[in-house]
Amino acid sequence: MRIVLIIIALVLVPSGARAADPAYLYDAKFVQATPGKLIALIDHYKARMTSYTSTGDEPPLWIRHSQGDKWDLMLLFPMGSYGEYYRAERVSKRESEARVFRDKLKELVSWQEDLFVNGPPPSDLRAAFSKGTFFHVEIFHSLAGKQADLFKEREMENTYQRTLGRPENFIFVRDQGASWDLFTLGVYRDLKHYAESVDIPAAAQDAAAKKAGFEASNRIGPYLRELIADHHDTLAVAVK
Repeated sequence: MRIVLIIIALVLVPSGARAADPAYLYDAKFVQATPGKLIALIDHYKARMTSYTSTGDEPPLWIRHSQGDKWDLMLLFPMGSYGEYYRAERVSKRESEARVFRDKLKELVSWQEDLFVNGPPPSDLRAAFSKGTFFHVEIFHSLAGKQADLFKEREMENTYQRTLGRPENFIFVRDQGASWDLFTLGVYRDLKHYAESVDIPAAAQDAAAKKAGFEASNRIGPYLRELIADHHDTLAVAVK
């Protein structure tokens, strides 16, 4: 009887409760440098990196725009949770460390926006970043009421990628901040690795697409566009 009740309880779990839902909180910061100040901005952040750990924070993961959207840098600041990140003692240490840094930052940044998102554990990201130098970022505004469908479509594309032996995208879901609903981050060894998909036979792509739940590989893009109002693509490289 107990086993039967457990099975019934599992069946009745709401379909929206996915064990794979992103659960780790980040501050995703998109930054555009003041014209002519990009290298100075990068150097300013580099000088700050070693002091993050003294406040109990993890240093951000960051990438540099190559082509696409208008931002120059994307930084992913691991937070864990709001309660953890904004503990009084950590806020106090952070403020004393960051005051001079922020004052200088005002001279080096012409535009920025913050998007608080739930994503994968930092350890997964750092492992991928340690092997990757080329990145593909896709940022989405979903159509009204289509947020869950967009997340599911991103998961389907990951199944498609995995079936083809390609890197899966890390998925980040909006909690608050800027208006974007979701963004994904693909990490590749280099540009050549990113472009290798063109050599995969069409039959293999179609089979992988159908396994993932799409009608065919050439229907992936059209289906995605049924779910979104707009999106921005950016190719980026590792910061050196």
